[in-house]
Amino acid sequence: MHRLKIHIDIDCFFASAARIVEPRLMGIPIAIGGRSDTKIFTKEAKKQTVNFENSGSFVPTFYKTYEESDDDINAFKDSNGRIRGILTTSSYEARAYGIKTTMSIKEALELCPHLVIKAPNMSLYQKLSHELHQFLCSKIPLIEQASIDEFYGDLSGWIEDEDVPQFIDNLRHEIKKHIQLPVSIGASKTRYIAKLATTYAKPFGCKTIYSDDFNNFVHPIKVGDFAGIGKSMKQKLASVHIHTLGELIQRKGTVTSWGPYAKDLYNRVSGLSDAPIKTSHVRKSIGISRTIDPLYDRVELRRRIHVLARHLNFAVLKLQVIPTVFHLSITYEQNQKSHKNISLSEVFTEKKFNSLCLELFNEADIHKRLHVIRLSINCSSFTRDSRKELSLIGFEQEQTMKKLTDSVQELRERYGIDTLKWASEL
Repeated sequence: MHRLKIHIDIDCFFASAARIVEPRLMGIPIAIGGRSDTKIFTKEAKKQTVNFENSGSFVPTFYKTYEESDDDINAFKDSNGRIRGILTTSSYEARAYGIKTTMSIKEALELCPHLVIKAPNMSLYQKLSHELHQFLCSKIPLIEQASIDEFYGDLSGWIEDEDVPQFIDNLRHEIKKHIQLPVSIGASKTRYIAKLATTYAKPFGCKTIYSDDFNNFVHPIKVGDFAGIGKSMKQKLASVHIHTLGELIQRKGTVTSWGPYAKDLYNRVSGLSDAPIKTSHVRKSIGISRTIDPLYDRVELRRRIHVLARHLNFAVLKLQVIPTVFHLSITYEQNQKSHKNISLSEVFTEKKFNSLCLELFNEADIHKRLHVIRLSINCSSFTRDSRKELSLIGFEQEQTMKKLTDSVQELRERYGIDTLKWASEL
């Protein structure tokens, strides 16, 4: 039989990428920080890079303005010199000090004072992700990119089952040689068990789980280690004394009685269900969001909505799609949240989109006495239908605005997104 699938995951991707640029970082504790790019809101023109290549790599559309100028700890200091931000990833050397993802940078430095903090470099991650994707496609007929650092491959009819361990071992060494990235690879009869195997192959290792090995491998594993079992499901399983995957498998009747999702989860854990490898990724939505220092001033918040709308408008036009669903969300202090969405089938113009975003903000802002800490705008449900079919009312006027929108877009593509701004942004 030859029907195994593999899961490939880059070890500590962002940290590994930093080491390619700076080999001196090899073997020492390093971490990549994350802080929302608030420079986008400055009234002066700033260089902003937009990514539309290799959408399957799941790189954020808007690269941060600081990535080509600031670096290291300075990228995470506010105007008062206070260190802000959290860690997005860390090396295994850093993890030995108890450093974890989402930990604050300040807390991480307290645990490991000599920890090297690097600013994210999204353009580099996109480049490396794309290179790895292309390399894998040259080695395996069916490759699916699941995230920026995660891939699935189908070896069915390609590599004999007994040859898979040697194949994936050679593959990880080839990747290290050609792309300089350490990867771990798991192999099994389904993508879900292959992914689980990868977890136990790290770092820079390989693990193949055949059918004969399935029970011995899967049964002792804690339920929280299986992808798809989140906090709430873990608690629900614990309430009926299910703590390991083996216990879950043995309690089929209990688990499957909880509904379709639980039944599907049971089948995935048991190795009874699988999903095909998808070789292409279709973008279903596009959005922009920023976390900000607590802000109460509604006039300034509306100005920032205009800024975000301009950037997202540029991206939508660049993709040559027509969104029909628009969503805006606000996060306040004290973990309060609010959102508003609307569905429209009309000609997409910048003026209309700008007004729509402001309207959504005004309706979503229900906690006017609270400070805002995050703003998000999202467009989805794309169509490529003729714009004439979308709207017949005021068609000539809409076409005039569309021509103006296209002209502005052309100038921004040539000279930058900040070339032309709305007066409301100034």
